Amino acid sequence: MLRVPSEGFRKPSSSFQRPRLLKLKEMFNSKFGSTPKFYVRAPGRVNIIGEHIDYCGYSVLPMAVEQDMLIAVEPVKTHTLQLANTNPLYPDFSTSANNICIDKTKPLWHNYFLCGFKGIQEHFGLSKLTGMNCLVDGNIPPGSGLSSSSALVCCAGLVTLTVLGMSLSKVELAEICAKSERYIGTEGGGMDQSISFLAEEGTAKLIEFSPLRATDVKLPSGAVFVIANSCVEMNKAATSHFNIRVMECRLAAKVLAKHKGLQWDKVLRLEEVQTQLGISLEEMLLVTEDALHAEPYSREEICRCLGISLEELCTQILSPNTQDELTFKLYQRAKHVYSEAARVLQFKQVCEEAPDNAVQLLGELMNQSHRSCRDMYECSCPELDQLVDICRMLTLDDHLSCDVQ
Repeated sequence: MLRVPSEGFRKPSSSFQRPRLLKLKEMFNSKFGSTPKFYVRAPGRVNIIGEHIDYCGYSVLPMAVEQDMLIAVEPVKTHTLQLANTNPLYPDFSTSANNICIDKTKPLWHNYFLCGFKGIQEHFGLSKLTGMNCLVDGNIPPGSGLSSSSALVCCAGLVTLTVLGMSLSKVELAEICAKSERYIGTEGGGMDQSISFLAEEGTAKLIEFSPLRATDVKLPSGAVFVIANSCVEMNKAATSHFNIRVMECRLAAKVLAKHKGLQWDKVLRLEEVQTQLGISLEEMLLVTEDALHAEPYSREEICRCLGISLEELCTQILSPNTQDELTFKLYQRAKHVYSEAARVLQFKQVCEEAPDNAVQLLGELMNQSHRSCRDMYECSCPELDQLVDICRMLTLDDHLSCDVQ
C-alpha cells in the first residue's frame, strides 16, 4: 500500500537511490563483466480520475509515483542488444539491434523494451544502431495498474536516445513512446507515457491531447491519496479485454456520428463527435441516451446502423484481436466516457476553487468514477470492488473521504 501526499509525486532522494544504484552496478558487473556508463529512470503513475478516456481523446488527471523503472546501460561496439533483469522471473534476452521483431502474441517483458527502442529507431529513420548491454530494475508492482509496462517503454526510449547522442523534447518523447507501445498490440491513448515524462515534483497534472500538453493541478493541502493493490494482476497486452473496450468506444463514436449526420467513416474517437457537434459533455450524454440502446449490439446490427457489409466491418474497422467478438456494448461505454470526461473537469475545478469541503467533493467524484468503471465500463473486478467498499466503510467511521482506483 502506498501513501501519496497531496503535494503529489516526490522524486526519490539521492541518498535513497544510492544503495540501489550501487547494487545495480554490482549486478551489472557480475552479469556483463563491465561497468555501466549511465543510468536511466522512468516513474510509474497513478491516475486519480479519468479512467479509460485518454484513447477517446479526453483529458486525464494522473500523477507520478516514486516507484519506477531503472536501467543501467553500457553501449557496445557490436550490434547486439543484450537485456537482463534483476528479477529472476524475467529471463535474459538477446537480439540484433538492427532486426527488431516484436511478437504481439507474447507480451514478454523484453518486448516492452523493444517497443521503446524501435520507436526511437523509426522516428529518426535509422537502419544501423549500435548495440548495448542493459540491466533493468523495477519496483513497480507488475499488472497492478501503476503502469510498469509503459514506464519500461519510456525508459527504453530514453536509453536509446541517449546512446544515439540525440535529443528530443519531453513531449516528443512521450508521443513517440505512446505510439511505439502499440507495437505490442495495445491501443492505448498516451496518458501513461505522458505523465512518466511530464510529471513534476509536488503536483498532479491535467494531461490533454491533440496537441499533448500538461497543466499543474494543485491538490488539497493535507490530503493523502492511498494507493491500495487488490493483488489481482492484469496484463492488458495479454488479453483482448483492453482492446475490446477501445473498439467499443470507436464503434460508439461511429454510430453516434452517423446518427447526427456527421461523416462517420472519418471518426475514430468519442471526443471527435462532441467537437464536431459543438455541444457540451452533458448534451453528449443526452445524445447517447437518444441514439444508443443499452442492449449489446450484434455485428449485424452495427452494419445496419452504418450501412456497411460485415466484410467491411471486419476489414476496415475491427482490429485483429477483436475480429471474433460477436457483440459490443456501445451505450455503456459511451456513457462512461462522456460522464468520466465531465468528472475530470469537475475535479480540476474543485482543486482550483479549493472550497472548505474540497476533499469530500473530490472523494465523491472518485466514488462516481469507480461506480462507472464497475457498472458501465466493466473494468473492475470483485476484489477491487471489495477493497473500495472496505476503504469507504473505514473512512465513514473516521469522518474522512477516500476512494480506491
